[in-house]
Amino acid sequence: MSQEMMSRYLILLVLGTVIAVADFAPAQDLLLAPNNRGAAPDNSLPDSLLDPGTGDLLTESETADPLDDIGVADPLDNFGSTPQSPGSSSGAASIPDPHEALWTENCYPSAESCRKCHPNQYEEWRASGHAYAAVSPMFNRFEQAMTEYTKGTVGSFCVRCHSPVGTQLKIPRAASLLEAPPVVREGVTCISCHRVREHYWRSNGDRRIEPGDIHQPIASGSDGTSLAMTIAQADQLKLKTSPHQTSPGQSIHKSSYFFEPLTNSDVCVSCHQVAVHPGIWLEVVHAQYRSGPAADKGITCQQCHMGAVPGKPTGYEHGHIAEINGRPYGEPRKHSNHGFWGPGYSIAHPGIFPHNPDANRYAPRDWLEFDYRAGWGTDEFESTLPAGTHFPPPWDTVDDRRDGRRVIDANLAKLAEKRGSAIMTLEAGLNIEGPVFYGQPRAGRRLTVGYRVENTSEGHNLPTGSLGAQPQLWLNVVLIDPDGRRVWESGYLDRNADLADMHSVEVAKGRIKRDKDLFNLQTKFLINNVRGTDREAALPLNFSLDQLVFLRPGAVPISVLNHPPLIRMEAHSIAPLDHRTPKYHIPASALTKKGAYRLSVRMRSRTEPIYFMRQIHSTPEMIRRMNENMLDLRTSSHTFLVK
Repeated sequence: MSQEMMSRYLILLVLGTVIAVADFAPAQDLLLAPNNRGAAPDNSLPDSLLDPGTGDLLTESETADPLDDIGVADPLDNFGSTPQSPGSSSGAASIPDPHEALWTENCYPSAESCRKCHPNQYEEWRASGHAYAAVSPMFNRFEQAMTEYTKGTVGSFCVRCHSPVGTQLKIPRAASLLEAPPVVREGVTCISCHRVREHYWRSNGDRRIEPGDIHQPIASGSDGTSLAMTIAQADQLKLKTSPHQTSPGQSIHKSSYFFEPLTNSDVCVSCHQVAVHPGIWLEVVHAQYRSGPAADKGITCQQCHMGAVPGKPTGYEHGHIAEINGRPYGEPRKHSNHGFWGPGYSIAHPGIFPHNPDANRYAPRDWLEFDYRAGWGTDEFESTLPAGTHFPPPWDTVDDRRDGRRVIDANLAKLAEKRGSAIMTLEAGLNIEGPVFYGQPRAGRRLTVGYRVENTSEGHNLPTGSLGAQPQLWLNVVLIDPDGRRVWESGYLDRNADLADMHSVEVAKGRIKRDKDLFNLQTKFLINNVRGTDREAALPLNFSLDQLVFLRPGAVPISVLNHPPLIRMEAHSIAPLDHRTPKYHIPASALTKKGAYRLSVRMRSRTEPIYFMRQIHSTPEMIRRMNENMLDLRTSSHTFLVK
């Protein structure tokens, strides 16, 4: 096929699946399962992101061939003649492209290809935050909201970090991630770090992945001696080092090159120290690290986030780095954990994330139809199923539902494992001491108590990470009276699952009291050019009084001022090895009886505030999963007597 025909095919492929990236699924069903036992979801709601009036139509430059500069085999002889695969639902959007591997795998190998030699690394990675980067419903909704608010001036800012392969393939942001090549859905996949030759430093996600098939050289933190010895025995080990090799064998990259940033924290900086156009720092973790004790001691990001113990620089596990023909190969050596220990958790449909080779039998859009909450595929559900119950294809056969359930159960188990490591990571840098009583507990008297919240980590602030997404970390304290009744609480949630602060609609309407003692370590953006004095803002946008919200470059030297005009961040996080002492004022009305009271405390972690999720039009199911997976840390209780 000529290059021109190749371009025409890719244009048709993209235009045939045009849908906003944020519409990972229908508007009411973003990475969800349907709510009914058997009925398919109602997809009749209008999709504003497909409305020509949104200004999101593809431009000529966006539909250009993403492989213009890469020579590949002709991917298609008869476009449009592909039969529907038995494992996919009806409709062209769910039909896998049988030629997809020819124009992606030969240029950007998937983690599935790396899994054959590195199954342990793949198993760790597939539930990690890096693997979640592109399929995250919150990323897709936030990126869409930013694009709409800024009239497109944000460009490809977000996707450069979250979808490096998709960025390099020039996949239009209006194309659905559900129909993207698998390597694009993998987010920060293997080649995102191991196919980079240049050190870009603080560049907001700019990096170039070297194109090439699985046999091309890879970046390594070692000198490559072990790999060279392996390649020298390629014939005996039945290894393929070239795509032109006709004999059977396991494919392998033919060489490696030493890439120093992989051995220190430099490789992390381009995505974990990020500023937007007005000068707002969305990611500050690397700056905090560079100014903290860990950097002074030479402790790297990898030692805490890829070591043997989550969040602790206690060394690495040792083991075989690769397998050949299903057997461990080589001498055991340092193993960097590719789970990338961190505090995040998934709110995606468990059929789509974690990545699972067994899930590839069905298309991503098919998984969104699988109602795992209703129990599809379980013995109890299938044995009590009323006759004539309708299911959307391919889930209209009991065998497919049972196969789907096995994948769901395996992924839910993997998510539980990831949740456990997230708690360990946070608790590695968190300690809560107390309570401290400021006065004797007396019935009918006000009581003041305090806790000491410590950041025991040497690496960075507690919490850190993406300030643009505004992760919440707050103290929840509850007082239980001698009758077992909850008589006082701080850190409670309103009916919308928001904290009872100024962002709570329930507080604003006077339905519940504001939590005056709330201890929340969330960093917030403040603006003062709309009305009145400083007020909190959910989105870091450069608001203009002309009512057109563009991300215009600042008119003052923000690099000198260290923050943009009229916008500032109000940080509440705790610096490394520092502490904070929140105090709580328990009213006399809560201490009416004499006897044994119990004061319980826990730190709660949530990656997104709910008011923020509502602002960017998150679905109810997204919000439900955000709250279901909330992390509880350092839970403890203390019993004391009130006289």
